Amino acid sequence: MRPSGKLRRNLAATLLALAGLACVPAAHAELWGFIDADGVAHFADKKLDARYQLFMKDGGRLDTGRLAARQAQAVGGDIDLEQHKLYRYVLNHPNIKTVEPLIHQIAGKQDVDPALVKAVMAVESGFNPAAVSPKGAIGLMQVIPDTGARFGVSADARRTIEQKLADPRTNITAGVRYLSWLMQQFPDNLELVLAAYNAGEGAVQRYNNRIPPYPETRQYVSTVLQFYRLYQPQQGVVLKRASAGGDDGPRVKMVIGARRPMP
Repeated sequence: MRPSGKLRRNLAATLLALAGLACVPAAHAELWGFIDADGVAHFADKKLDARYQLFMKDGGRLDTGRLAARQAQAVGGDIDLEQHKLYRYVLNHPNIKTVEPLIHQIAGKQDVDPALVKAVMAVESGFNPAAVSPKGAIGLMQVIPDTGARFGVSADARRTIEQKLADPRTNITAGVRYLSWLMQQFPDNLELVLAAYNAGEGAVQRYNNRIPPYPETRQYVSTVLQFYRLYQPQQGVVLKRASAGGDDGPRVKMVIGARRPMP
């Protein structure tokens, strides 16, 4: 019995994801981070300086032993709140519950893994729908207006493309369509798909279908893949709120390596 068209597409998407993850060097199978005094979360695929702490390794396994030990000391007040907030941030960000239904709905229509969309979103905007980059990328998926126009977003008498991209549904739809299109341009190579999402498909093509030698792009690809592992089903743990009152603590923003923080 031949599989249906949708089943074949889903199978192909799964194989693409596995192929992309298999390409990641073992030395990069880590995720490091810290939260600075201003409440900004910094993430990288390696320890950039002494502030960075390892909290994900070996293809998505969280360093839960250290966290559990520190939580056990909470009665005495000796708990690493910085590390605790990082775990809560990457696994239980308050905006995830809001955008996750949209991610599943839109990604399903485009045959893109929702976990991949969530990983891109985490790295691009830190789940901040109001994020605007210095280069003019907008919203959750950090879509540039020209890219939005390519993938179905058009201005009308009431709103510009930029204003429409500020809407989470429109933003996710444009970003996922772009991801889906890139998967067709660079089949069976998730690293190139992510490199193109970051630097543009033209940059990848100029370097003979290889990841461009831009430090930001190389770090972006590796970091998104680590988040991708983290967000896949059965991976990681979900932390409970720290207080009975449900206080999520100070708002956290995202910085990847040397990238400027989003607003």
